[in-house]
Amino acid sequence: MKGTFISFEGIEGTGKSTQAKLLYTYLREKGADVILTEEPGGTQISVKIREVLLSVEHKEMSALTELLLYNASRAQHIQEVIMPALDRGAFVITDRFTDSTLAYQGYGRGLDLQLIDSIDLIATGRLRPDITLLLDLDVQTGLKRNRGINKTDRLELEDVPFHERVRNGYHMLAAKEPGRIKLISVTAGIDEIHRSIIHIISGVLGS
Repeated sequence: MKGTFISFEGIEGTGKSTQAKLLYTYLREKGADVILTEEPGGTQISVKIREVLLSVEHKEMSALTELLLYNASRAQHIQEVIMPALDRGAFVITDRFTDSTLAYQGYGRGLDLQLIDSIDLIATGRLRPDITLLLDLDVQTGLKRNRGINKTDRLELEDVPFHERVRNGYHMLAAKEPGRIKLISVTAGIDEIHRSIIHIISGVLGS
């Protein structure tokens, strides 16, 4: 029996990591076999790539290099972590997956979407989550939240118009795939957002 693949997406400061951890804990308490992972990361190799991608020292990195590194990290992540867990029937929760690449490198950076799709076919075989929870917040508030916890990386240093393009890209992706991508406003409290996520997951899975 194949497992269930769940991803969290959204711009900076939407609380993806917090909500992913809450869902992980909820499913564990229900007795589910579940793993929690993230991108870029999840494996020793992918973590090394993450350090290169997010370092503020690498401001000269080209958009194409960025795209290829994200996909290299993802290919290792899938092979080493995601597919083995899905093959044994587990829940896999990841903080970011392919939609991030489309939003950031496609809509944000302006790379050709067909190019991104071609590389994705090689890196992932078009593996997609069963459910994607897209946490949505206005850009200014999201960036302010991250500054409040002293969270800074190379992508977060981009200007506001870049992050607006990313957010708009996410909205376009959600409009194209409403069955998979569930748009959730995160202006409410953490517990209320968590309850909304449980309601969505239960509705999609039928339990």
